[in-house]
Amino acid sequence: MTQVSEAVKVGIADLNVAQHPQTIMTAGLGSCIGLVLYDETNKIAGLVHIMLPDSSMSRNQTFKEAKFADTGLLALLKLMESQGIRKSRLKAKMAGGAQMFNSTNSSEMMRIGYRNAEAVRALLKEHNIPVVSEDCGGNKGRTIEFMIDDSLLKIRTIHEGVTYI
Repeated sequence: MTQVSEAVKVGIADLNVAQHPQTIMTAGLGSCIGLVLYDETNKIAGLVHIMLPDSSMSRNQTFKEAKFADTGLLALLKLMESQGIRKSRLKAKMAGGAQMFNSTNSSEMMRIGYRNAEAVRALLKEHNIPVVSEDCGGNKGRTIEFMIDDSLLKIRTIHEGVTYI
């Protein structure tokens, strides 16, 4: 793997795009999903840090698009397409979706991580974007960094170390 000097950082409920030789990263993925869309040919990647599965959960009419799976994916696609990337070339990798809180109440509302991952998978399928690999579930937080040059997603999991997918 090539060492790069600059990592584009994406905050919680935010999104951004980077291109080689940069990398793109986000931290604080508990029940959140870090979704990377990338074009191997043009060496460009976008990342959205998704907190919740559906914008209908918003209490306000105005909200950060990246916060929700449905609006976050669309906003990332729009941003990437504005930079000349064709959706048909995109592939996806994702991580996060952990069950961060032990709950004796197994209500569906408390399974945010699982619901986030399912919502992202369904949206990607709807947009015909293949999921190349994912590291979702469990109960530990993650930090991810996407290496654009070789299309590897580096995942640092708390108390478990680093893996690449």
